[in-house]
Amino acid sequence: MALIGNENLSNSNSEDFNLKKMLFTYLKQWKWFVFSCIVFLSLTFFNLRYTTPQYSAIAKIMLIDDNDKSSGALKDLALFSESEDAKVDDEIQVIKSRSFLRNIIKKLHLNVTYYAKGRIQELELYNKSPITLNFIESDSIINDVSFIFFTEIVSNTELFYKISEDGESKKYTFGETIPTNFGGMIITPRDGNLKNYLGSTIKVKISKLESLSESLKNRVNISPSGQSSKVINISLTDPVLQKAKDIINTLIIEYNRSTIDKKNEISNKTADFINERVELIAEDLISVDNSIVRFKTGNKLTDVNSEAAQFMSSSAANQRAMDESKMELSLLNSMKGVLGDASEKYDPIPSNLGLGDASIGGLSNKYNELLQRRKTLLKSAGKQNPIVVELDQTLSGIRQNLNQSINNSTNSLKIRINNLENQSSRISSKILSVPGQESKLRSIERKQGIKEQLYLYLLQKREEAAISLTATSPSAKIIDEAYNSNGGPVSPNKKIAYIAAMFFGLVIPFGIIYLKSLMDTKIHNKEDLEKEIKNIAVLGEIPKVSGSDKFIVEKNDRSILSESFRIIRTNLDFVRRSKEVKEFNNVIFVTSTINNEGKSFFSLNLALTMANTNQKVLLIGADIRNPQIFSSIKKNAKDLKDRGLTEYLGDSSITIEESINHLNINNINLDVLLSGVVPPNPAELLMSDRFKQLFEEVSVNYDYVIVDTAPAMLVTDTLLISKYAGHTAYVTRADYTEKKILNFAKELHAENKLNNMMLVVNDVKQSNFGYGAKYGYYGAPKKKGFFGRLKKS
Repeated sequence: MALIGNENLSNSNSEDFNLKKMLFTYLKQWKWFVFSCIVFLSLTFFNLRYTTPQYSAIAKIMLIDDNDKSSGALKDLALFSESEDAKVDDEIQVIKSRSFLRNIIKKLHLNVTYYAKGRIQELELYNKSPITLNFIESDSIINDVSFIFFTEIVSNTELFYKISEDGESKKYTFGETIPTNFGGMIITPRDGNLKNYLGSTIKVKISKLESLSESLKNRVNISPSGQSSKVINISLTDPVLQKAKDIINTLIIEYNRSTIDKKNEISNKTADFINERVELIAEDLISVDNSIVRFKTGNKLTDVNSEAAQFMSSSAANQRAMDESKMELSLLNSMKGVLGDASEKYDPIPSNLGLGDASIGGLSNKYNELLQRRKTLLKSAGKQNPIVVELDQTLSGIRQNLNQSINNSTNSLKIRINNLENQSSRISSKILSVPGQESKLRSIERKQGIKEQLYLYLLQKREEAAISLTATSPSAKIIDEAYNSNGGPVSPNKKIAYIAAMFFGLVIPFGIIYLKSLMDTKIHNKEDLEKEIKNIAVLGEIPKVSGSDKFIVEKNDRSILSESFRIIRTNLDFVRRSKEVKEFNNVIFVTSTINNEGKSFFSLNLALTMANTNQKVLLIGADIRNPQIFSSIKKNAKDLKDRGLTEYLGDSSITIEESINHLNINNINLDVLLSGVVPPNPAELLMSDRFKQLFEEVSVNYDYVIVDTAPAMLVTDTLLISKYAGHTAYVTRADYTEKKILNFAKELHAENKLNNMMLVVNDVKQSNFGYGAKYGYYGAPKKKGFFGRLKKS
């Protein structure tokens, strides 16, 4: 668990380290960032200085719904009404139509613009031009002209005219006709006093009406203020604020004028149409009235409904009378049946039946009374009783009279019933004819009503149309007239411009550095080398030496070069003590992958650093193909021997002592065995037995033997003699050694071809030193910068 925790902590530290390194990579280039920001800010300043500012004017209007007005007299008729209200988008397209824009250009004379010429900029003189332009040709020709010319006011009466700014000028007087390819034109002063414009050049531009209207259409922005809102915003951006305001205000006025004209045209046409219809309908109404009169006269009707009610009442009364007569006739027939039955001649007969003949009722009552009396007498006397006989004779007479009366009444009732039925037929026929008459009359009256309603409706609409002609209102209500919404120019936006300049000033060097890092294939410091080769110790870094610095360390030197070699010397001693090397432990070979990585420079300074501690050190130049040590020490050493390593190896009579130079370089004693003359067979020469004899002797006589060898990748020399090395310092160079060629060093180490390999990074920029540190000897005097030296002086 502890191991895992430590590993996670190490990874975390590594990530933090990498983040710091990334930030440091950019921060150390702060001068380029500052320079880039200064350049972009300067360019932005001059761009803003000479860029024509743009001003924005905006106005708000509310579209008024025509359905709430009386301007459309026939709007509620299906023929004239719209299926839905006009959309705001449609009105926006109407406002931006070319016809409106052309009228605005004509009214404001925007097709002729005047500019005051400056050294860099041109300033439009909207409504401030000292001159005006008049044309002889018709507007139809001028509207299709695109032309530019220049004038220079000489005096209150004269001017120079030229077609191009650098062209030949010609003098004219104000009011004189100037010939052009589209006809003559006349320039007149707007104000009689032209003193302020004497010597000034004015550019006059004539633009085509169609192209100008198209340009204005693209520049005018019209949009609703919100969803489903009838309030729309009209805005325009232009270098001249007043010009933008005038265009927007004129656009609104032109739109309202057009809508008013359209409504008045509709009202006039509506009034004419109504007048024609009123006359036609009046004639139709008279014709319908005459039709009603003729119908009532022909059918002898005054009021069909009242007469129909009388017919119905008569029919009901006649039906009741006929029903009563039939009932009475039925009673009489029943009574007659009773009287005609001989078996029932002494039975009482019905009475009080409500018959219309009173005599029958009286006879019936008397008959019944006599029957009762007879019945009473029979109880005390027989049928032969004279009184009973007399009563029988009387009853027989009454029966005959009743029969006669019933017959008479029956005949009368039959006649009456027949008359009632005839009368009922006549009444029914009249009743049946009433619906037809009523239907026809109603049809005529319906036509009359329709004509009357339409007549009255058209009279009303005629009055409304007449009123609308005198009270027509515009379709747009002005909420805000054109005004400058920002209180200043909308472009260029200085704040945004400077922010953008700072942004690009930072981004461009950042991008360059980033791209450079992406394409970078070289090592730059100890960290880069450790990432590429993880299992080989790195002794240290050697700083980049500039032209004013010393290339060779000195005694008691406190420079960063000397300190870096002291660190390498300490690390080397630590590695030597940690390794168990049986022979040649004090022999250190110095090599590299390719040429120019600084192995000779490193060998010389490492030897001097070792010798500076009162150690006996020998420096051997074993790079016999391309020796470099001689050229490094020749300025600091005199009387060098003409013998070297190649002479020693090639001539057995030459001893080691005869080949070694005892030198004092920068007050440091150092023995040097130079390479000697470049031989024709360097590899074979290095394989001689005398080479082994050399190292066996010097390794005993010296505390340290530093050997400068050839590049290991280019030639085989170093590998041939590597067995004589106790340790090998493998030199790489910052900003020079490719990362991919370090695979060769990995292979040498993996195959143990070089003994105890150690890595060194040469020529490292101080800003790239490992862990981002700039170091030197503690207490060494710091180099003062320009401002520090200036302050001191």
